[in-house]
Amino acid sequence: MANPSDERYLTTAEVARRLGVKDTTVYAYASRGMLRSHRLPGRRGSFFRQDEVDEFVAQGRDSRQASGAVERIRTELTLLDDDLLYYRGHNVGELALTVSFEAVAGLLWTGELEKTRQFPRYDSLVDIVRTARAGLPPETGTVDAMKVAVAVLGAVDPLRFDLSTPAVVRVGQKLIGVLVDAMPGGEADDARLITQRLAGKLGGRPVDIGLLNIALVLLADHDLAVSTVAARVAASARAHPYAVVSAGLGAVDGRYHGVQSTLAYRFLSDAMDNPLRAIAERQRAGGLPGFGHRIYQAHDPRADVLLGLLRGHPDAADVMATVDAVIIAADSFPNVDLALAAL
Repeated sequence: MANPSDERYLTTAEVARRLGVKDTTVYAYASRGMLRSHRLPGRRGSFFRQDEVDEFVAQGRDSRQASGAVERIRTELTLLDDDLLYYRGHNVGELALTVSFEAVAGLLWTGELEKTRQFPRYDSLVDIVRTARAGLPPETGTVDAMKVAVAVLGAVDPLRFDLSTPAVVRVGQKLIGVLVDAMPGGEADDARLITQRLAGKLGGRPVDIGLLNIALVLLADHDLAVSTVAARVAASARAHPYAVVSAGLGAVDGRYHGVQSTLAYRFLSDAMDNPLRAIAERQRAGGLPGFGHRIYQAHDPRADVLLGLLRGHPDAADVMATVDAVIIAADSFPNVDLALAAL
């Protein structure tokens, strides 16, 4: 095998010029496995072997088929590379520490990072959603309640088939804002940001607004998760935004997707009493929730950010002692589900 010094490597910018695309498109090709990125000793950033880029060009990037339908979808939103996560070229860990959830949502929707972005209130729509939810059984789960709310909001929006970018962005802001505001619980009269509006809905316990914003930013997107694929399929049929979100929520309700954070929370709660017993019970049942990842190889960057902040948080000493104990015993790296459970 040739040494790195024997081979010609191209930077991301050089590959973009060679292909006639943006840097973010190169990231998307790498994320989909269509181009293979490399790290070179002593140099920062991703590099690509020239012979592999030449082969990619010769075969034609649009005709180069991946192994399945999901891998053939192009996305310029999110890059997962070398155990790092980027939104439109921005390191997600840095975004989470510096900007609001609203700003990151705008970045994903429009490509522009507008740091002062806020989501407007729709009090009349909140009342409609609360009325619809009042007819549901008390044991109705959160995802089911959200499905009903999204369906109702779509039904009362006569302009839902306007698929222009400004209209879709408005619907996205409306959905997030109304879903939060319609949740049971209170909020401060001067609450403006989504984190402030959400804080009073989380069971009455004290909420660190900064940590909540960081968690929302870290979870804003994650490339082609199954719920994202479901939403994209609906969008490809020119469905209106409410139908697109409904398709995504349907996938979130699956046993292999949205339930993982709940399983990690239950595991960590049990581990607070006896970490080894909790691990043994989960291993006997077939798996340890909150550990490992099918994409990340050595660490989940989202978990790194949250757990790193929690280790220095004065109210998290007990839970972090449990987290560290189960990490040592599990002999694996924690993922964002465990970090959310600790939060």
